[in-house]
Amino acid sequence: MDKYKPIGRKFYLRDTVTVSKDLLGKLIVRKTKYETLIAKITESEAYRGSDDPASHSHRKITNRNKVMFDTGGRVYVYFIYGNYNCFNIVTEKKGTGSAVLIRAAEPVEGIEEMKSFRGKIKNIYELTNGPGKLCKALNIDKTFYGKDVTEEGEIFISYPQRKEKFEIVSTKRIGISKGADLPFRFFIKDNPFVTKHKFNNEIIIQ
Repeated sequence: MDKYKPIGRKFYLRDTVTVSKDLLGKLIVRKTKYETLIAKITESEAYRGSDDPASHSHRKITNRNKVMFDTGGRVYVYFIYGNYNCFNIVTEKKGTGSAVLIRAAEPVEGIEEMKSFRGKIKNIYELTNGPGKLCKALNIDKTFYGKDVTEEGEIFISYPQRKEKFEIVSTKRIGISKGADLPFRFFIKDNPFVTKHKFNNEIIIQ
């Protein structure tokens, strides 16, 4: 029996901020042609619907953001800066327009293949410590748009084999101008596989 199984849809139908925190420590399972890549989620950002000015779904439904209005558990991938993909998971009930950006992860299995996808890096901590780096290392692109992470396909999210105790830090989100003061970025305290960015108002929330 495969040791990794998808987390059910009910997990994603909850409040987006709660899901964003609860995704920390969970595993991204990415099945490629040659092997299975595993990465532990270490950093995330919550983007709510119409009440969040930083969210892609804030104003209206477009061809780019339409999957955000689907039922929680779908993949939302978007392309930025002409070079990077960002991996998000849709949350809450259909029509809400919310999602969680997976900002960073810790490589667990299939590291050599991740390196081959990613290209030359300075050290292992640079492999997946940012949303664009993560997508390159796991070979995630816009062909994953709309895929269901609650099904055992090319990509899904699994509980870890052993529950880990850690503290969660909350800060402002990175790289946005609207809604910049909302404390919707979360990461595992003292984990080296997170975005290199520090705010003065970091708060340990649990």
